[in-house]
Amino acid sequence: PLHAAVQGLSTFLTSIEMLRTSLLAACMAAATAFSPSALPFGTATRKATSGPSMQLYKDGKLQGAGVNCIPIFKRPASLKGDMVGDMGFDPFGVSGYANMLFCREAEIKHGRIAMLAFAGIVVETLGIRAPGVDAVYGASTNIFDIHNMAVEKGSMGQILLWTGFLEICGGVPAMNSMLEGSGRMPGDFGFDPLGLGKKNFERKQLVEVMNGRAAMLAVSGMVHHALINGKVQG
Repeated sequence: PLHAAVQGLSTFLTSIEMLRTSLLAACMAAATAFSPSALPFGTATRKATSGPSMQLYKDGKLQGAGVNCIPIFKRPASLKGDMVGDMGFDPFGVSGYANMLFCREAEIKHGRIAMLAFAGIVVETLGIRAPGVDAVYGASTNIFDIHNMAVEKGSMGQILLWTGFLEICGGVPAMNSMLEGSGRMPGDFGFDPLGLGKKNFERKQLVEVMNGRAAMLAVSGMVHHALINGKVQG
């Protein structure tokens, strides 16, 4: 009986060892199957890829040529690479049917407004005021309270009146002439009192576009934080 028990134990242990070996082999096979060399779309070694640069090609004449910010999507053929800040990103194909001069003018204009809005929100939230402002608008640092007071006191009406006047008298004619082939660059109103555009103009164009995009996202985030939390998160 003892000999039979020992033999049975030995057989059981041998079976366990064989099971472990089989499981280990199966795991190794599964891991090998998902290695880069085994995948139909992979390679054994990863090639280094370079991300988007400042897009200043040929002195700014082709600022977006060859740039594709999302490599898994094909760069749209409708993007010619001749606009500042062209990242090859157009998932909805807007560049295929919309006038890109009009779109660029709108983007630059909204970006400039957003940069001013960002600066204004930061200043108001920090409580930085000009003398006498508290007496008119109160001491609140909530951007919605300040906005409502500006509407009540007529300040927002003044802004709407004069910006609308400038847009009708200057912005619309400039836009129309550009769309009719005048050669005007989007966003160019001939306003450069400090002469900043005399040097590295293409780079400064790109900086304005990129900062304008960041400001539009930032202002949207600030406003939503203020709506949800009652204050701008900083």
